[in-house]
Amino acid sequence: MARHVRNNPLSLFTALILLVPAALATGCAVGPNYKRPNASVPAAYRGLSDELATSTSPASLGDQKWWEVFQDKELQGLIRKAVQDNYNVRIAAARILEARAQLGITRADQFPSLNAGGNITSQRSVKTGSFPGFQQTSGQLNLSASWNLDFWGRYRRATEAQRATLLSQEWARQAVISSLVASVASSYFQLRELDLELDISKRTLASRSESLKLTTIRTEHGIDTMLDQRQSEQLVYTAAAQVPDFERQIEQQENTLSVLLGNNPGAIPRGLGLTEQPHAPEVPAGLPSALLERRPDIHEAEQNLIAANAQIGAARAAYFPQISLTGTGGYQSTALTNLFTGPAGLWNFGGSLVQPIFQGGRLKNNVRLAEARREQMLLTYQQTIQGAFRDVSNSLIAYRKNREFRIQREKLTAAAQEAAQLSEQRFNAGATDYLEVLTNETNYFSDELTLAQAQFNELQAMVQLYQALGGGWQR
Repeated sequence: MARHVRNNPLSLFTALILLVPAALATGCAVGPNYKRPNASVPAAYRGLSDELATSTSPASLGDQKWWEVFQDKELQGLIRKAVQDNYNVRIAAARILEARAQLGITRADQFPSLNAGGNITSQRSVKTGSFPGFQQTSGQLNLSASWNLDFWGRYRRATEAQRATLLSQEWARQAVISSLVASVASSYFQLRELDLELDISKRTLASRSESLKLTTIRTEHGIDTMLDQRQSEQLVYTAAAQVPDFERQIEQQENTLSVLLGNNPGAIPRGLGLTEQPHAPEVPAGLPSALLERRPDIHEAEQNLIAANAQIGAARAAYFPQISLTGTGGYQSTALTNLFTGPAGLWNFGGSLVQPIFQGGRLKNNVRLAEARREQMLLTYQQTIQGAFRDVSNSLIAYRKNREFRIQREKLTAAAQEAAQLSEQRFNAGATDYLEVLTNETNYFSDELTLAQAQFNELQAMVQLYQALGGGWQR
């Protein structure tokens, strides 16, 4: 329909405004409404100790704030710096801004659009021959409106999808923060492990250098043989070779940690030593069902599923007629002095309906595409849940077994230390040759380094368990 009359142009837009609630009230949104899929949740985490396996306490390590879990003041400062300045976190924040802007763009399709315009035209002609000269000036001001009625919910479904995408990006940022907190803590503990191994190497080097001096003197006086001296030199050189290697690893680890903080490579402040880091022998895991609400990657996967589900409705809405309303109102006159008089006002209003009939399979395949993407997101969501339970189980096993391993390495290192001391006493008393000292000193040095690695592995497992339980992103 189309109509053209001279009247108040504002009546057009009043009519459009009145039609908005009526259209929204009578409209519907095609496509499936989202319903959270059922998830297979185990009754208890595999890998729990016998004591925790019988506990039904909802308390979980993942519910604690990261500054409650990591109590080293220097480490806390590093984590705060990383959360503020790390580039991955900042990129994730920028993606949220992008998704929020895209939501505004998509949501705008639900509302009418208004445009204003105007022009002035002046024509002048001089008298030539039999044609008289003339001058004419005309002006026009108009306000136009157009609105694609969202009767079938196409734009509402698209907005629903984009809103879920925004939430997905927000949860993705939380997942980045959780991963970053774990990475900083793990890197810091590894740095403290290297510091400890360097201290062990320097202490061993100093002790063996003193033994070499004594052995050299004894060799010069014929008490020991040259073989004893050479074997003593092997012990010194073995420890000496470790010192620059650990120094190299320490500087490289500092560089790695500096980048996590958003800094150029540089030195890293130290706090508590590796063996001084507080951690409980057993940590509560909580209820498995609570993991679905705590892990940010599970929330991210679910929001992606919600977005894909809404896109099915947007694709199905294309099957139905598209209803559009357009209108223009304003003033037009050949005399500028009469531009705003009653007779100069005009408006027109029109509506159109377009029903797709033949699209060569485009509409059908758009729906199939949306349904296939939803199926992918559903499988990804279920896979993420399954992977989360795997992560928790692996971390629980690692934390408990690494602790047991560390305890046994402590006993082994203590025995190796005593054996090295006894062999030294036996050699000084002339009861054995220096080969026994060489063997036991080598074993003790190796066991000390292995113990430091075991202590780090235990802390590393705690960090991984904390991340697996969904901790680290809470503010």
